[in-house]
Amino acid sequence: MSAVNDVSATTAGLLAPYAAHDGESRGRRYPESPPQFRSEFQRDRDRIIHSNAFRRLVYKTQVFVNHEGDLYRTRVTHSIEVAQIARSVALALRLNEALTEAISLAHDLGHTPFGHAGQDALNECLREYGGFEHNLQSLRVVDELEERYAEFRGLNLTFECREGILKHCSLRHARALGELGERFIMRRQPGLEAQIANLADEIAYNNHDVDDGIRAQLLDLAALREVRIFRRQHDAVVAQYPQLGERRLVHETIRRMINHLVVDFIHTTQTQLERAQPRSIDEVRALTAPLAMLSDACREEHLELKAFLREQVYRHYKVLRMTSKARRVVEQLFEAFFKDVSLMPREHRDQAVQAETQHGAAGRARAVADYIAGMTDRYAILEHRRLFEPAERT
Repeated sequence: MSAVNDVSATTAGLLAPYAAHDGESRGRRYPESPPQFRSEFQRDRDRIIHSNAFRRLVYKTQVFVNHEGDLYRTRVTHSIEVAQIARSVALALRLNEALTEAISLAHDLGHTPFGHAGQDALNECLREYGGFEHNLQSLRVVDELEERYAEFRGLNLTFECREGILKHCSLRHARALGELGERFIMRRQPGLEAQIANLADEIAYNNHDVDDGIRAQLLDLAALREVRIFRRQHDAVVAQYPQLGERRLVHETIRRMINHLVVDFIHTTQTQLERAQPRSIDEVRALTAPLAMLSDACREEHLELKAFLREQVYRHYKVLRMTSKARRVVEQLFEAFFKDVSLMPREHRDQAVQAETQHGAAGRARAVADYIAGMTDRYAILEHRRLFEPAERT
């Protein structure tokens, strides 16, 4: 038995029948020899970690612009936190841990600089040319934009990993994606590993935005105690450790909040699996509703926290000022580059010219969006200065 078969066979023996199994993968867009001493999904994870797009996430905003402080979450720290939560759930449910980790680490590869503000701005800029969806852009990054391998463009990931990366997609775009877009048209589900990564993403950003909101002095403990899930864990910590300083009190409270949600996540999903009794990943996919979920009570509290953060953090005037500036930077960059592609670095200019030759103005717009979406926060700010501030060196 070869080394790769040893790895796959060992993994398969530990997995539930409804997990994603390497030997039953729908494969890659371009055929490759099997990897040695690692599984197919481990290969996916490793390619994602070594990609340029993953490294750039270290300087891309989660909520607070990167230069505002060194301790705020960025897209890369968020992705690592998502992977940690998702792996724990996958392991408890006997799912494919490597695939779950790969999806978690790749889910934000297509995100623009400046978080959702940048995404919304690019979507508006591309309104006449198909719009901009960051999940689709993440898929575009791994399928087309990464240039690392001699035999193909992109990372050539497995179908299962690409399926998990594309967690949202409009019907219009789904129709152009072939097999990968079918589930959006048929209203079916992805595999459980993808479902888990999706919910782990929500749990991670809800809870770490509490931490960052306190650090940025946009939230205080009195206001947070209005939220049930925070109040319950906060009061339990205070009762047990009445002399604890605020920083450790906050961390201990958030740690317990995450643990409470993850334990509920595992128990509720186990119950759903026992009811549905899926015998394969395709039976999971054939269902009309996800199996990975929180209980009704936990989901209600989770959504309450999400609504609180929307009002108290994301709509705080300091954050709105930042997002307003961010939108203006992205919009002005797009307008300048779309009007004159020669203002972009040669590589991106040549890609824009080629895309326009093949697809007209829509191709040029997409190439400009690819360039801007790939920028880090600080690079976008620097490019904006180079274009619009006369004293700035080019």
